[in-house]
Amino acid sequence: MDANGTLALPVVPPTSEQVFTTVHTEFGHCANEEYRYTSQHTPGTEALDHVEQDPPYYILLTTYISYLMLICMGHVRDFFGKRAKSAEYRHLMPADGYAPLNSDFDSFYTRRLKSRIEDCFAVPVTGVAGRTIVVYDRYSNDNHKTQHLTGTKTRTLNISSYNYLGFAQARGGCADAVEESIRRYGVSACGHRLDAGTLDLHLLSEQLVARFVGMEDSLISSMGFATNSTIIPALVGKGCLVISDEYNHASIRVGVRQSGANVRMFKHNDMNALESLLREVISQGQPKTHRPWKKILIIVEGLYSMEGTMVNLPAILEMKKKYKFYLFVDEAHSIGAIGPHGRGVCDYFGVDPRSIDILMGTFTKSFGAAGGYISGSKAIINRLRLRGYSGVYAEAMSPPVLTQIVASMSSIMGVSPPVPGLSASSSTSTIQQTDVVQYSHPGPTPASLLPTWMNLPRALADGSEGSSRLRRLAFNSRYLSRGLRKLGFIVYGNPNSPVIPLLLFNPGKMGVFWRMMRQRKTPVVVVVVAYPATPLVTSRVRFCVSAAHTKEDIDTILTACDEIGDVLDLKVGNAERWPLQRILANATELVHMEHD
Repeated sequence: MDANGTLALPVVPPTSEQVFTTVHTEFGHCANEEYRYTSQHTPGTEALDHVEQDPPYYILLTTYISYLMLICMGHVRDFFGKRAKSAEYRHLMPADGYAPLNSDFDSFYTRRLKSRIEDCFAVPVTGVAGRTIVVYDRYSNDNHKTQHLTGTKTRTLNISSYNYLGFAQARGGCADAVEESIRRYGVSACGHRLDAGTLDLHLLSEQLVARFVGMEDSLISSMGFATNSTIIPALVGKGCLVISDEYNHASIRVGVRQSGANVRMFKHNDMNALESLLREVISQGQPKTHRPWKKILIIVEGLYSMEGTMVNLPAILEMKKKYKFYLFVDEAHSIGAIGPHGRGVCDYFGVDPRSIDILMGTFTKSFGAAGGYISGSKAIINRLRLRGYSGVYAEAMSPPVLTQIVASMSSIMGVSPPVPGLSASSSTSTIQQTDVVQYSHPGPTPASLLPTWMNLPRALADGSEGSSRLRRLAFNSRYLSRGLRKLGFIVYGNPNSPVIPLLLFNPGKMGVFWRMMRQRKTPVVVVVVAYPATPLVTSRVRFCVSAAHTKEDIDTILTACDEIGDVLDLKVGNAERWPLQRILANATELVHMEHD
């Protein structure tokens, strides 16, 4: 206060740590109900097609020239470096009769391209990956071959973590439940599921997951990547055919390779290409023998993490009725993130999940936990418990992680009060045998599916906070996606997707964009993505929106992108443009627009 009793500005500007402690650092407060939206497909309309907007020719030309220069100069430097500084290439050259473990050709991209922006990757952080995150400051004196910590830290706005619903919190009802579970169970099950590693928490979690996604049964795994890579070989084998979207995750590709099944790919989300391929493979049968396939399994993702696009599920289900194939949907990024009830693409499109044979998902993104699940019919899940390697050989999921899953998922569904006179054990047994999940009205979590010692706060138990998080995420996703398009950027993906890729194209702009965002007055930490995770010429920055972000946080990101976009010549989109102030002042209008 000054002499007149009014607030005075501080003499010394606050640090980033001080700025972010004025509001909640893990989950931002946002009481304005206008900043809410329901993520749902409009009934009677077709799913949005995946349309990639092409940049101007000069952008593509300069991008190709940049890569050409990097590759040519890299080979020149390697030619002279191997002769003048042979010690630096010792790990790539044969020595004493041993072949090098590192391939010279394979490591070329890492050495000559990625190393130039190495400071943008694997940044060490500490604390909770919530609305903000604390980043360790570092520097390099040898062109990023090594990084050195300065001893200081910076709290930054976090738009890079898969914390879609904001459950990455060290405080609150879920965190309290996890703390109690550690006191009761410790931190490890100390075994795999077929030995002494099955806890009551595993059984409760699997029942809860099955109820949440609308399936008969489910199987949980301690690692999301391993869920795909170890379960797919138990579903298909030699004589089977897997048809995979070209942009499917690496875990799916690894699982298909290990299975020994034949694999064909179709153009991303192109239903005409998929149907044409189906007709071909069904008519031709197996290679050489032309016998009918033992089974055909189509694998797609609900939400593609690099593109932000959503699968055209209604169209695939129509084809499923016609061509009689099995369908596997990977919902790693869509479960908990889209749909009016947060139950993934089935919820978003309003289709019965039991029309899909296998639903896979992870707990790492929307639920603030770890691991993955497979859900389907009881017959399939019982087979996978024995044939899937992760269940037989992998360590069982730890009790604290299981508790986080149960608490966060229950807070989305809400919890029904217990039935008087019915014990927890008898209630659980009854649900296992007779409870049938109806997708149209799955209802809240029965109290019997929660541990007796778990007492969630009222806002979590009645589902109100979970519903608010879903609607906040939907608003933030559409606001940022639509806002970036109106500023003139090329943005991929569905406007309801929490994954928003902004195209950079030129490899030199990746590092500059990351550093300019990091060095702002309000620092922002982002993720830049390039080859081989994306096609060579479509490098991008990938924003991951969270319900923990406030409208003001999205304003901060849009303002930063607007300024940096002018400097780096990134505003090359062809959508109708709005000035920044109009976007910030008309966020609600922008979110509720049907089309860009």
